[in-house]
Amino acid sequence: MKIENYKLKICSNKGFTLMEVLLAMVVVTILAGFSIPVYRYFQTQNYLNIVRDEIVHSFRRAQILSQAMEDDISWGVDVRVGQITLFKGTSYASRDGNFDEVYDFSNNISFSGLGEIVFEKFTGEPNVTGSVTATSVLGDSVVVTVNGKGMVEY
Repeated sequence: MKIENYKLKICSNKGFTLMEVLLAMVVVTILAGFSIPVYRYFQTQNYLNIVRDEIVHSFRRAQILSQAMEDDISWGVDVRVGQITLFKGTSYASRDGNFDEVYDFSNNISFSGLGEIVFEKFTGEPNVTGSVTATSVLGDSVVVTVNGKGMVEY
């Protein structure tokens, strides 16, 4: 009989001690401390890849519209901090703003290299060659290159 009473006594103690709760909180805090920087890194990498894909898409779309002689004029792309603009015209300054396709981005991404590129109508060849580099605040970067024939690489 004493053994049965003892078992009942053990089962009646339910709950957590203060030490167990504090230990669990410490473990969660340590895991969060390690995972937040990793999450931020992957988020930045993903954002850079989206910007890279948008640059490539804009270059290829401008080239295709120029080759198709859409509205019988050249098309181009202007890359600035915070936005990429696909425009109709021989330059960004003389463009027809009614046809602009603007893609806005965070100001946390900076661009260097080509600022404006125009593709010749019918041939689709660019007026300049070179690359655009998008750099994040963490220092990571992606590069998109356009060669003399208008081939876009990244």
